[in-house]
Amino acid sequence: MKGLRGVIGRVRGWRRGWHERSKLQRIDLYTRVTLCSLVWLFLLTWGLLPLGTVFDRGAWAVAIGATLLAVNVAQSVLSNVNVRPAFDQYRGAEPFPRRRLRLPAVLLVVLSGLLIALMAVDGLDDRALPVMAMDVPIAFGIPYALLVPARKFLLHAAAYIAAFVALLAAFGGTGTPLLATALTMALSTVLVISSVRPSGWSLSVMWQAEEARDMQARLAVAEERLRFGRDMHDVLGRNLSVIALKSELAVELAQRGNPAAAVDQMVEVQRIARASQQEVRDVVRGYREADLPTELMGARGVLQAAGISVTVEGADGPAGIGAPAAVQAALGWVVRETATNVLRHGDPTHCSIRLARTRDAVVLEVENDGADGTDPLDGGGDGGGSGLAGLRERLGALGGTLTAGPAGDDLFRVTATVPLTAARPEPGGRPSLSPPSDAPSALPEER
Repeated sequence: MKGLRGVIGRVRGWRRGWHERSKLQRIDLYTRVTLCSLVWLFLLTWGLLPLGTVFDRGAWAVAIGATLLAVNVAQSVLSNVNVRPAFDQYRGAEPFPRRRLRLPAVLLVVLSGLLIALMAVDGLDDRALPVMAMDVPIAFGIPYALLVPARKFLLHAAAYIAAFVALLAAFGGTGTPLLATALTMALSTVLVISSVRPSGWSLSVMWQAEEARDMQARLAVAEERLRFGRDMHDVLGRNLSVIALKSELAVELAQRGNPAAAVDQMVEVQRIARASQQEVRDVVRGYREADLPTELMGARGVLQAAGISVTVEGADGPAGIGAPAAVQAALGWVVRETATNVLRHGDPTHCSIRLARTRDAVVLEVENDGADGTDPLDGGGDGGGSGLAGLRERLGALGGTLTAGPAGDDLFRVTATVPLTAARPEPGGRPSLSPPSDAPSALPEER
């Protein structure tokens, strides 16, 4: 019973691991497993079935045939082990240790010698020899085709076939069997290079596209940081220059015995410093607080830069521009957080953002495909202002709600609802949104 539970647990673990992989990782795994499986398929057909005739050919034939099969199994195991690092070298991720080819090369020579010896003791008939000769180089050739250029692979294969056929002729092979063996070995060479090289090229292109998309996302983030830096420079640069000049002027006036004028200059310095403080606070508040139109435009730009198509519906209607400022700010936080996490989780190709207004609330839906089975907004339950917990805290303070979860067909949907009563008028009639608990002011308030 425990053994059965263990098997079930392992199966569930495999399924969970499969679902946690991105689409590209699944394609990569599927391709490698397919090539590894081909080695065993050819071994069980071309390499094993012809050996059924050796039992009627004497003890030497049986011994050589058994040894040939054992060496072929060992070669197939090594081939499976070398497929993954061979793929890594082909796409430039990691170099392949050349010493790992030494043992497979030795086994290829041993296999070729055993097959020739089996033919020399009359252990195979003329029809079985070409079939077994097709299988002998395949296990070695699959990883080797990824490690060397196609032209070099074909030249090495031609030299190997010529040497093998020459040895067969030296040990008694003649006529049609020799020609058939050469043709079948050439066919296996074409089969290997036509199946392995395109697979490696396709995976390499897809991995390069994935890396380019990640780089685009990082560049978009860097561009936003540069924009914020430029804003801070524009705010502080001029005012700090004025403060420095007026301070120098106040010192000179005090040294010349004109303290009243020096005091006037320092009062002006104080005024400019306070104005600068307020301007910096406004820049930081604008950066931390979310404005819905700005966040929608920013989310579209960042996601499209990452290769994800984006559609936005309802942003220009009463649900978007016509919504109160407090509601827009709350939904802007949802857009910012969901757009960020779409880039971090799964393998999305499309993201749709929909805004709709009911009689007493505004509803925002953000839906993306390529969900990886995990909650892409699960930023932790510490209420730190990020992830699902932070968004729920922000919306909960306004009487809003947020739901997130799979929506079928590999989709993930986030739905935020904010009541229109979330807008509270300030004394001047301007709606405001109370700062969230995790967003303290960047600068101390003026006294």
